[in-house]
Amino acid sequence: MNEEPDTKPALSVRLHDYVSEQKQRSRTVWQPRMGFGDPIKMKDGLAAVADQCDFARSGTITLDAYTRVGDFTTPLNSLRSGVSLNGYPIVSHDKETTKEVASPARNNGIPVQIRHGTSRPQAIFSRMAELGLEATEGGPISYCLPYGRLPLAKAVVAWKDSCKLMANRIEHGHIESFGGCMMGQLCAPSILVAINIIEALFFLEYGVSTASLSYAQGTSDAQDKGAIAALRKMAEEYLPLGTWHVVFYMYMGVFPKTPEGASRLIYDAACLAIRSGCERVIVKTISEAIQIPTIEQNIHALKLSASAERKYDQEPLTEREKEHFEEVYMEAKSIVDAVLNESADLGKAIINCFKNGVLDVPYCLHLDNRGQTRTYIDGDGCLRWADRGALPLNRSISYIGRDKQLSSSEFLEMLDYKSRLYDCRTYQVSPDYHG
Repeated sequence: MNEEPDTKPALSVRLHDYVSEQKQRSRTVWQPRMGFGDPIKMKDGLAAVADQCDFARSGTITLDAYTRVGDFTTPLNSLRSGVSLNGYPIVSHDKETTKEVASPARNNGIPVQIRHGTSRPQAIFSRMAELGLEATEGGPISYCLPYGRLPLAKAVVAWKDSCKLMANRIEHGHIESFGGCMMGQLCAPSILVAINIIEALFFLEYGVSTASLSYAQGTSDAQDKGAIAALRKMAEEYLPLGTWHVVFYMYMGVFPKTPEGASRLIYDAACLAIRSGCERVIVKTISEAIQIPTIEQNIHALKLSASAERKYDQEPLTEREKEHFEEVYMEAKSIVDAVLNESADLGKAIINCFKNGVLDVPYCLHLDNRGQTRTYIDGDGCLRWADRGALPLNRSISYIGRDKQLSSSEFLEMLDYKSRLYDCRTYQVSPDYHG
């Protein structure tokens, strides 16, 4: 028998409800990746985001590296010693402290999402339930393969238990699949789309109310716009109506080092997200390549991104974008269907499909990933298959990229592709922005 959900007062509005309401008003929700160990600074950060009333926004509490690996003692010892953390230790700080930290969001009617990065999130979910926080991110695949050595089978069990905990103790719990951000860059769009759908189905199967589907900006706007359309079509076909929305991540790979290049990439990414109809956007800052962003840099980036709403609306696909949509949709559907046909137990299907290569993430070194797939960037800036491994793709389809052997120098050039593109010349940020 399931326990009754906890009835703790909410520390913020529900993320999915808020995003849905803003969508009805044709507004994009802009969200930073902010996290500080000091409760006063974390509260100041949320207050600064909440005070931005000119656009829709969501607060974030990003957790620290110690909490991600289950160390709940070191964070407070570090803070007492004057050592800064790269995020907020939500399990270590007492509940009353975190309630005070989150109060600016509650007082201003905006949501707060907990972002963490751990493959064993039970303690984090339990603390969220105690606090009345309902939104987080991750997944059994996306928070396991890129981040450590925990066997995938153990991550699947941990996430199954965590989803059940959320279903039993958190009313209207929400999890954002991190599947669209696998490895940060150079992962084929169809893999990103497929993992999103698989993880969202996993969340819903174990009682989570709603999910969001992520997509990280790649190397080609046309390919990304087609891929996002494919992700949305897949969600319409595989997920219940009203249970999901799409969140766009600004480029997760090597970021431009110059302020001008970084600013232009942020603005261009915002424009792409709007033109693609994404409901929520995770915003990067101009200091991504240099340091942990300050509160001021986060607010500057939010304002710069939101300024794009004055110029752009969602746009239909061009013919080139339609071609990308078709190829990504066909590949992703083949992968998802193969996983669903593997076993009625989705957790077991995930484990088996990584063993047999039906799921295989390019350039991922985790022991449970076969590592037979590779991608490369073609002359148009699009990600193509260099090696398809054992993925269940129709090799006769003409759009599938040619097999290609990559040298180490070519791989390193691919990693810096976006950074070189935006740092190579001076950009003028849109005059629409007056931050």
